[in-house]
Amino acid sequence: MKVRDSGMPNEEMWSEFFKPKRILKTLGIDNSIRNIVDFGCGYGTFTLPVAQVVKGKVYALDIEPAMIEETKRKAEEEKLGNVEVILRDFISNGSGLENESIDYVMLFNILHLDNPEGLLREAYRILRKDGKLGIIHWNYDSTTPRGPPMEIRPKPEQIIDWAKHSGFNHPKKSDLKPYHYGIVMEKTK
Repeated sequence: MKVRDSGMPNEEMWSEFFKPKRILKTLGIDNSIRNIVDFGCGYGTFTLPVAQVVKGKVYALDIEPAMIEETKRKAEEEKLGNVEVILRDFISNGSGLENESIDYVMLFNILHLDNPEGLLREAYRILRKDGKLGIIHWNYDSTTPRGPPMEIRPKPEQIIDWAKHSGFNHPKKSDLKPYHYGIVMEKTK
């Protein structure tokens, strides 16, 4: 099941919206992390920089074959042997990863889907105790140059509420100017 259309631009435009290394640092992604998953890896915008930092494996999941092939090609080109790309409908079928096998889950620009709590519960299932959930989304502001329509764009408070209902604690919100915000939460049980 695809996420509701958010008007994903071409890669050149998409890359102008982010400074991945700065964002990853802000969200606490560093070399203390072993295994990490990127739900909806897209062009590999965050997958590749993460693979250069973490100790273990980066699982890059997407439903689009073209996105998987592009991320795989880039990882091979950069000789990043720790990237495992997985073509999968993770919204309908879950990630396929083992319970409590992941240190960090990235849900970047994806929680405008129909059932965000379902994906958050899957993130909770695969995270180890004390694992972290990193979220990025477009500001709830109609002047952003792209992003999902306002009627499906979640506010930070909504995301925190959904994540708390899914078992996550200790929200820390960051401003990822100019167009995004970030939230990091923990699995403490």
